[in-house]
Amino acid sequence: MSPQRISHWIDGKGWGGLAEETGEVFDPATGEVTAHVDFAGPAQVDEAVAAAARAFPAWRDTSLAARGRVLFAFRELLAARRDELAKIITAEHGKVESDAAGEVARAIENVEYACGAAQLLKGGYSENASTGVDVYSIAQPLGVVAVISPFNFPAMVPLWFVPNAIACGNTVVLKPSEKDPSASLFIAGLFAEAGLPAGVFNVLHGDKVAVDGLLAHPAVKAVSFVGSTPIARYVYETGTRHGKRVQALGGAKNHMVVLPDADLDLAADAAVSAGFGSAGERCMAVSVVVAVDPVGDELVGRIAERMGRLKVGDGRDPESEMGPLVTAAHRRRVESHVEAGVAAGAELVVDGRGLRVTDGGFWLGPTLFDRVTPDMTIYTDEIFGPVLCVVRAGSYDTALELVNGNPYGNGTAIFTHDGRAARRFQNEVEVGMVGLNVPIPVPVGHYSFGGWKDSLFGDSHAYGPEGFHFFTRRKVVTSRWPDPAQGGVNLGFPRTT
Repeated sequence: MSPQRISHWIDGKGWGGLAEETGEVFDPATGEVTAHVDFAGPAQVDEAVAAAARAFPAWRDTSLAARGRVLFAFRELLAARRDELAKIITAEHGKVESDAAGEVARAIENVEYACGAAQLLKGGYSENASTGVDVYSIAQPLGVVAVISPFNFPAMVPLWFVPNAIACGNTVVLKPSEKDPSASLFIAGLFAEAGLPAGVFNVLHGDKVAVDGLLAHPAVKAVSFVGSTPIARYVYETGTRHGKRVQALGGAKNHMVVLPDADLDLAADAAVSAGFGSAGERCMAVSVVVAVDPVGDELVGRIAERMGRLKVGDGRDPESEMGPLVTAAHRRRVESHVEAGVAAGAELVVDGRGLRVTDGGFWLGPTLFDRVTPDMTIYTDEIFGPVLCVVRAGSYDTALELVNGNPYGNGTAIFTHDGRAARRFQNEVEVGMVGLNVPIPVPVGHYSFGGWKDSLFGDSHAYGPEGFHFFTRRKVVTSRWPDPAQGGVNLGFPRTT
């Protein structure tokens, strides 16, 4: 079967032009090319942004009730076809279908939150703030906004931003990852079926050319981004230099601290689940376990024993628990980190190199290092693969210093039965999302997602209340309906009377 063509979605329909450049989309389990995706050039960026700009005035003036009806309809369509979307994700990303189904479920949560826009966009009102004067605030949309999303969550991350942006009255240009682009077009089709007017939601495929075009385009008012820290910093600096509002979520090195009083079976289960789910290709994956003396040897043994039972295979196989990595290039990159860890002297307890499930697939088995030190690159770098590092710490204070000394601040967890230690940790740790006996503390849809330090550029987190704040700007109106007899010139500064 010849590879299919994947193209842009602009102004409510598929783009029918001829792309000058294309990229390859792979089946990660076999290594086969399944599609060619069109890459946008400057002309296509202009076309997508122009479509969004044309649609904005009418959508901005569409009532909250009408916007809500579209989002409710979209939510129902998404829920009804969730299994189909999960299969699309697995086919291009490689994660197992149960994991993809979980991604879609969390995406639906965010859509459901956005359906409450009428409640979330209420302003404030002060009657008779001054004599005969009323003052009130209103939240208004920004205009055309861009969303640039990563490969690891091709449905959930776009739906962190797009429903909120649309609910607030903005129009959107989404630039998904070129590695797994089909989920974005599936979402676009559901929005159209739900009754979203043409041009309100557009999908633009491509690489850095498309990203730079959106960052510099004068009609784009805001940019939401999720990806690695170097690119997040670039997006933030470039976008703000062009006068845009930017939220750029970057990378992570998430630590899981295990205190001596913890249930070690629970902690080992959590470390394996959070370290190797989605082959470690999660910004909230646990990549460092900090074992506080004297539990290190026993904890490492329990983790290794559980890793030996993991079934790595094609994500479409219901028995598979972990799939391949997304591309051959990414697999090589992760494997190079493993080699660097060995060269640095870390103890390689479980070696995932050499695993081959199918010929041509992008396979790397779960890998475990022990006695990792903070100067090793496997500790300092975001690996974004199925590599778990164990660091030994002599005390709670030493463990806390490790977490706080790390430049990343996305997520962290502590496993303990001691409520006082847990409360102290949540107060003292310098990380944006904290789990207490919860290894992947991704907030539910009515809270907001985001880290600290080099894991976030900008001052606004994703989805939830901060998402609605990001996609609106406040306007304060001061109103008076005076009696004409009260007129007259007064050059003094207005006073509240």
